Amino acid sequence: MSELLTAAQMRAVEQAAIASGEVTGLELMERAGRGVVEAIFEEWPELRTTSHGAVVLSGPGNNGGDGFVVARLLKDWGWEVEVFLYGDPERLPPDARANHERWRGMGEVRPLADFDAALSPAELTIDALFGTGLARPLPADMQKLAARLADVARAGVHVSVDAPSGLCLDSGRGLGRCFRADLTVTFHRAKIGHFLADGPDLAGKLVVKEIGLRKAPQDAVILAAPQVPLRKSGTSGHKYSHGHALLLSGPTGRGGAARLAARGALRIGAGLVTVGCPSDAIPENAARLDAVMLREVADGAALARVLEDQRTNALCLGPGMGTGDREAALVEVALEGRGQGLPRRSVVLDADALTILARRPDRFAALHDGCVLTPHAGEFARLFPDIAQKLAAPATTGPAYSKVDATREAAKRAGCVVLYKGPDTVIAEPSGRCAINSAQYDRAAPWLATAGSGDVLAGFITGLLARGFPPFDAACTAAWLHVDCARSFGPGLIAEDLPEELPKVFRALGR
Repeated sequence: MSELLTAAQMRAVEQAAIASGEVTGLELMERAGRGVVEAIFEEWPELRTTSHGAVVLSGPGNNGGDGFVVARLLKDWGWEVEVFLYGDPERLPPDARANHERWRGMGEVRPLADFDAALSPAELTIDALFGTGLARPLPADMQKLAARLADVARAGVHVSVDAPSGLCLDSGRGLGRCFRADLTVTFHRAKIGHFLADGPDLAGKLVVKEIGLRKAPQDAVILAAPQVPLRKSGTSGHKYSHGHALLLSGPTGRGGAARLAARGALRIGAGLVTVGCPSDAIPENAARLDAVMLREVADGAALARVLEDQRTNALCLGPGMGTGDREAALVEVALEGRGQGLPRRSVVLDADALTILARRPDRFAALHDGCVLTPHAGEFARLFPDIAQKLAAPATTGPAYSKVDATREAAKRAGCVVLYKGPDTVIAEPSGRCAINSAQYDRAAPWLATAGSGDVLAGFITGLLARGFPPFDAACTAAWLHVDCARSFGPGLIAEDLPEELPKVFRALGR
């Protein structure tokens, strides 16, 4: 499990280590600078030779102090290094000022205003201007510099220390125009903003370097990964030991999405999977399904009768279901089973079911902690318009409102797990526990942008719920496997391929 920190959490970890006497601020700065140089040489081994030039842009805080360390280490390596400082050197924090003075014994420090990107070509540009502490937009002259650096044709590479300057590391949103990096080196743990919104695009490649600090806070956001064993256990079990998932489908001609979800639920390990549909859709579904069973579910009353079989323990409503009166009744029965003398089931609400829920906000009262909502951005805005409006507002100060904030707020309001889709999928439960499932950096999976992939994800979650996974773990694990299946298959992926790739992914995981 990998923790992701906010800027405040990172500062607290550093301050606790310094206060305890484990390390000094100067030692942390030295380790950070060395980590940057190590990461550069690991990424570009050809730069280990001594005939290279670098420009270091240092800012007015401790991020700038890291930059002075990088400059000194590169100079020791035999590089030609130019250093430019934004701000008054007399106002630098103590540790940064100490490293400024150490550099002054080796080379000149010029005002940043003297730097001209077009006239100072370098094989390496270090952006050590603003890091985790940025809470306001970059000054106008700094934003112009970011634009000039982006426009100048260059053969060299740009490396940012902690974050591309201008990026809010609590939200991944730019506070005005941001710098752009080929490589971003951060310390101890990655930050939330590295994985949200514009963060991955601006950061380039992300490298995390250890600097000898203790573990992250217990309330940190995590990167989603399989959290519980995926292997089916026991030698005396039978199909019902692994749950029975029921997926509610729509009329004839609309069953493809539910069939995709059903296939996903079956492949991920549910013991039985049934598609419930109107009578006119049974022939179409029967022609396309074998191991997945079929059941006529004409209306809400029919669903209530089906649910009298208590072995059916997980429901999925939404994919290709429709949004008419029948479907609204299905949602009502699925959510209010207890009111009809039925045991509560785990319920995934996706696609059309979310549309129904958005039309009837009073139905939120029927949601419970066994539910998982899986909205994309448009559905999220319909379900939680005020929260979506806050998220869409321009970021003017840091920490800016983030997708993590929005999903946590939505989960608390709904009283259940919310999985907010995207390349930066965020999963949260009402307690505030939260994870990001990132399909970015070395887990980029652009092929997931294909019709039906979300239906398969809903099926994956439903299948894991049927197997007894808690909703948060089911959502995190399903989202992680969804990306891994896409990456395993590669270009040319269509939604039908995702469930069929699961056995290969399980074998690769040793499951």
